Amino acid sequence: MPTTASLKTLFASLELKSLNLGASDGLTWSGSGTTIDVRSPIDGQRLAAIRQAGPEDYERVLAAAMAAFAVWRCVPAPKRGEIVRQFGDELRKNKDLLGQLVTIEMGKSVQEGWGEVQEMIDICDYACGQSRMLYGVQTHSERPSHRLFEQWHPLGVVGIVSAFNFPAAVWSWNLALALICGDVCVWKPASATPLTASACQKILEKILRRNALPAGISSLVIGPGAEIGARLISDRRIPLVSYTGSTLTGRQIAKTIAERLGRSILELGGNNAIIVTARANLALAARNVFFGAVGTAGQRCTSTRRVLIDERVYAAFLRRLRAHYDQITIGNPLEIENQMGPLVNPAAVKVMMEALATIQAQGGKILCGGQKLTGRKYRGGCYVTPVIAEVPPSLPMVQEETFAPILYVMKYRGGIDRAIALQNDVPQGLSSAIFTDDLIEEETFLSARGSDCGIANVNLGTSGAEIGLAFGGEKETGGGRESGSDAWKIYMRRQTNAINWSREATLAQGIKFEPRQTRPKKSAKRG
Repeated sequence: MPTTASLKTLFASLELKSLNLGASDGLTWSGSGTTIDVRSPIDGQRLAAIRQAGPEDYERVLAAAMAAFAVWRCVPAPKRGEIVRQFGDELRKNKDLLGQLVTIEMGKSVQEGWGEVQEMIDICDYACGQSRMLYGVQTHSERPSHRLFEQWHPLGVVGIVSAFNFPAAVWSWNLALALICGDVCVWKPASATPLTASACQKILEKILRRNALPAGISSLVIGPGAEIGARLISDRRIPLVSYTGSTLTGRQIAKTIAERLGRSILELGGNNAIIVTARANLALAARNVFFGAVGTAGQRCTSTRRVLIDERVYAAFLRRLRAHYDQITIGNPLEIENQMGPLVNPAAVKVMMEALATIQAQGGKILCGGQKLTGRKYRGGCYVTPVIAEVPPSLPMVQEETFAPILYVMKYRGGIDRAIALQNDVPQGLSSAIFTDDLIEEETFLSARGSDCGIANVNLGTSGAEIGLAFGGEKETGGGRESGSDAWKIYMRRQTNAINWSREATLAQGIKFEPRQTRPKKSAKRG
């Protein structure tokens, strides 16, 4: 951890205090809820406190958001993109400090902390360009002198509920696209990482003030999920909610939003597999599996959970993988030489240890790892050693996602079709990968009968997606898509338009519906 003095300097630079308010409409802050302490998983040190948002704070923020939407939706999209561009530039100035804060509060390595802020910068750049490309479609009408086209309009208030493992990047994916689409945002971050959220909001606040924008363009509400989160999910004033988290909670959220006929972007569980065929470059595969399994201490939705290895290369691959695990450096994630930091909190350690006991009870074998690390170097922190567990594909725990550095290795025989069947035989469908130098195996994996995941990679791992294409998965991963490609469309409402520029009333499908010709009535004779 930084010294007390350097931590104070970092906090001052990011405008954080010893006590921070948990609700912001983008310009003013408040907090009428309970106060919580924020501790670092690195050493258990108390970092600061947050006075959370209460019901009245939430209502103030939503009222500001509704008012701001009426203004923001009328700003030309390229001008909205300019605001997002300025936010990206401000993030560039704060990349080093904000990346450190992500590491201090969440526990991922500082390299990954900086990478997370870079991802925020990248999506701002991408969205700025996209603001000039919110294309509709024009097509020809079957009716003469008619024109058909579609256009996209701003949707409204977008609710963003983010998870602890990417305490800033997931918000920015949604924020940047929503803003260029003419929407306004209300963000409820994870309670485990509220300081990062506060710092991000204050960086954005500079841009809002600099451009004399109204309150409510981007808002923050820090508070308990059962209170503030539940209000946001059920709020009919919010037509779209983006939720990142567990499948269990996602199911309940989906039901609530569906009952009010709202939209949702669901980024839920991942149980990601890598196939290593007999024709794979084993050295390349081992390096990628290693990062995928231990990066962010196994706390990514795209973390590698399973490796399916052709039995002909199983022993050789395992030797290479074990060599990486034997040399891993674990410790303070602010020290660049450490590859893995702590889990996010003691509860996460408990979940991991319970999972290991279950794996062994079901017949799995722990090949390495699984220890809680103690001693002076790890005092007060949530450090563990990453696990390789040898299991049969039928092990019940293989069907579940444990948010920890536990990697299942298993053999397969029977060729690429068998490997794909095993990979797909789980409820989740986020990310997948294959390592092979065989063109037929590669193309089979990417075909309609191949991987059933939203992400399918060849000769690289399951994690580390770029922002240029849409991110998300199938099945119990929720089906949501964020970031690049045409993901922007869910933040807007589609409108189909037909224009008749003739003087005739022509109906489609050749329907004739002419008004009856009636003779004028004769006037009655008098006298």
